[in-house]
Amino acid sequence: MFSSYFNRSCICLCTPRFPPRNCGFSRGSTMNGATEESGAPARTEGKFTALAVCWVLGLGSLVSWNSMLTISDYYYQLFPHYHPSRVLTLVYQPFAFGTIAILAYHEAKIDTRRRNIRGYSLFFISTLLLIVLDLVTSGKGGIGPYIALCVIVGSFGVADAFVQGGMVGDLSLMCPEFIQSFMAGLAASGALTSGLRLITKAAFEDFHSGLRKGTILFLAISAAFEFLCVILYAIVFPKIPLVKFYRKKAASEGSKTVSSDLAAAGIQIQSNQEDKTELLGKKQLFQKNADYLFGVFLIYVLTLSIFPGFLYENTGEHQLGSWYPLVLIAMYNVWDLVGRYVPLINWLKLESRKGLLIAILSRFLLIPAFYFTAKYGDQGWMILLVSFLGLSNGHLTVCVFTAAPKGYKAPEQNALGNLLVMFLLGGIFTGVALDWLWIIGNGSF
Repeated sequence: MFSSYFNRSCICLCTPRFPPRNCGFSRGSTMNGATEESGAPARTEGKFTALAVCWVLGLGSLVSWNSMLTISDYYYQLFPHYHPSRVLTLVYQPFAFGTIAILAYHEAKIDTRRRNIRGYSLFFISTLLLIVLDLVTSGKGGIGPYIALCVIVGSFGVADAFVQGGMVGDLSLMCPEFIQSFMAGLAASGALTSGLRLITKAAFEDFHSGLRKGTILFLAISAAFEFLCVILYAIVFPKIPLVKFYRKKAASEGSKTVSSDLAAAGIQIQSNQEDKTELLGKKQLFQKNADYLFGVFLIYVLTLSIFPGFLYENTGEHQLGSWYPLVLIAMYNVWDLVGRYVPLINWLKLESRKGLLIAILSRFLLIPAFYFTAKYGDQGWMILLVSFLGLSNGHLTVCVFTAAPKGYKAPEQNALGNLLVMFLLGGIFTGVALDWLWIIGNGSF
């Protein structure tokens, strides 16, 4: 159904001189990439800059939350009886899912620029508050600091809903490579935070309060990334020629969410160009894309029922000692990043809607695999399973998110992007709740 579209979308990255039709260029494109009718920038001007910015913005969308996951060893030291990796994830998700549900319902009336800037700013402020909390409490545990920690984690959930839904909806108006690059940045945040965590843990291991010092440095680096994302999205991204072209095109198709971004780029749109065609509503989009929506839901139900709670609390003691859960988290994040680049290889990407659904459902065989490996296997088999969990998660996520917006008008693509993120966060919420089933009956409460 969409194989020809998906094949053409991957050519963009390799042939910047000849812009493909699926990236918003008309059939009248000249040989140097300029488009007389549409006014598209020559030779897809700014495309590689846009790809790089999308990657960094994707990284910033999850770097704060992945920081929380990768410093769980520190929080297990402070709050050993409160199941930090499970509880904090469970606190995070209701805020994320509830906020995205509201935003997805009103997405057509929400200014995307303000939404994303507020989201990245909230990430930045909340990350700084984690450092302030630790300094004020002098790294002490107790119920009071734990409650304050949970409040900050809730603000991460709100920021996540603002940014992920806003960015995916915005990039769905543009070239599929932008979505792929943003998704790769999401995974890169996990790989980067895992790498930094291993480095800071090793660097401060022999110091007094070394774990705490490494955590504070780690959070400071994460806050710097969030501040960079605020600058990139507010100042750099709107002025990229190719991005301006897509947003002008979206405005001509009736999108009202791009007006502030166009104004920031010095472009005024004509109101009489809007609302010329009848658009599909959210219910119709849901009916036409139910397999994609429930597919992404199931991807994250499975992933979050294992990651990170099971990896921290249910994999036993091994030769790596306290490094073992950090290594598992790092392996998941690295292979999740690799998986998000796999669809760029034509013969490895999944194009069939039925094939995607079969692949998504088959991942549930990992549940008994993880159970028996944790009970009877050694750390090598567990590392292999975690790597496959990350690889399949990244691969299938990109396949769904790049394929679903195909063939729709810009306002519909924005709405569908928000729906996809809502089902993704719903899957994460459900998976986090199911993750508690691993410890029922084993006396860990």
